[in-house]
Amino acid sequence: APTGFWDPAGFTKDGDMDAYKRRREVEVKHGRVSMFACIGYLVPEYYKFPGYISPSLGVKFSDVPNGLAAISKVPALGWAQWFVFCGLVDAGLYRADPSRDAGDYEQAGVLGVPNASGPMSDVEGRRRKLNAELANGRLAMVAIMGMLFQD
Repeated sequence: APTGFWDPAGFTKDGDMDAYKRRREVEVKHGRVSMFACIGYLVPEYYKFPGYISPSLGVKFSDVPNGLAAISKVPALGWAQWFVFCGLVDAGLYRADPSRDAGDYEQAGVLGVPNASGPMSDVEGRRRKLNAELANGRLAMVAIMGMLFQD
């Protein structure tokens, strides 16, 4: 971890390494989702895709407001598509392997997405980048909560 071992709530007192690895896996995953959420929250302030989000309902991307107000404007079928897509990615593409580190997926390359680059060979560089990802993910979780509360 970027700040060393830190467990103020005492989640690891029982010494259960399986539970610890599961919690770390969840922390990394939530951090990655939060980083994308921060980007997705900021981009519509400056750019809207041209065209229709729902041609059958006549709803354009430009009709969808920013922030939390967008939840009620996006058609239900659009939300259903998102949930199915995220479920397929979570259950199929990126399956956690207990023998690997948290967030280390066999199919993923350097950036954590499937590509031909393969894993990083520099052990120290990899550790540094994973610690940076963990720290940035923690920051993004706090940031997206702040954005939602501000909205």
